[in-house]
Amino acid sequence: MSGHSKWAQIKRQKGVADARRGQLFTKLGREIMVAVRQGGPDPEANFRLRLAVQRARDANMPSETIERGIKRASGQGQEGVELVEPTYEGYGPGGAAVLVQALTDNRNRTVADVRAAFTRAGGSLGEAGSVAWLFDQRGAISVSGAAQRLEELALVAIDAGAEDFRIDGDTMEVYTQPSDLERVRQALLDASGQVENADVAMVPKTTVPLNEKDAIGCLKLLDKLEDLDDVQHVYSNAEIPDSVLAAYSA
Repeated sequence: MSGHSKWAQIKRQKGVADARRGQLFTKLGREIMVAVRQGGPDPEANFRLRLAVQRARDANMPSETIERGIKRASGQGQEGVELVEPTYEGYGPGGAAVLVQALTDNRNRTVADVRAAFTRAGGSLGEAGSVAWLFDQRGAISVSGAAQRLEELALVAIDAGAEDFRIDGDTMEVYTQPSDLERVRQALLDASGQVENADVAMVPKTTVPLNEKDAIGCLKLLDKLEDLDDVQHVYSNAEIPDSVLAAYSA
C-alpha cells in the first residue's frame, strides 16, 4: 500500500524545531482544549484527549503546560471563544491531492488564508468531497531502527492488531484501525521499539508521482499550509522523489 509520504517524516522533524516550537505548542494546546470540551478531562476515557496529550509529550511540551491546558478547558476557560473544525480540500502542483484540517474561531479568515496558500503555490482549492475520498482515516505509527530490528517489530505490531506496515530504510510506518492505535503503540513500546510518532491520520489510498519541479512546488505548499496558525494537520498523496526530499530537508 502507499502509506504516508516521506514528507510526513520531514514535517515532524521540522515541527519540533526550536524556531517553530511556540506555534506547535499553540496548536497542540488548542487540540487538547477541544478534546476536553468534547469528551471530558480524563485521558483514559477520552481517546481524542489521550492522543492529543501523547502528541504534546512527543513534542516535548512540559507536563505542567499540558495539565494547565486540561484544567483550563475543564473550567470552560477562554469564555466566548468557539472553535470549529473545518476541512479544506484542494490540489497542489502536478495534481496532487491535499487535505487540510483546521481549528479556528473565524472560518472566513481561515478559508482566505488557505485559499491564498494554494493560489500562490500554483494549486487550487476544491469543493467539499473533491479529494477526501482518496484518503482513509487510520492509525499511523512511525518507528525507527535498523532494518532487521524493524522486521521483528513489524511482527510484534501485526500480532497486536496492526493491519499493515511499510519499511523504508531505517523507518517503518505501521497502520491500524483508529481504535487499535493505542494497543499497537504500547506493544511496540513494550518490545523496546523506538516510536517516533503515533496519531490518527488521513492516509492516502494511492499516491501521485511528481517531477522535480512539481515536487518542490508541492512541498512549499504543504509547508506554507502547516505554517498557518489555524491549520492543525495537512495530508497529501504526493509521491516526492528522494533526491528532492533530501535537498528540501537539508
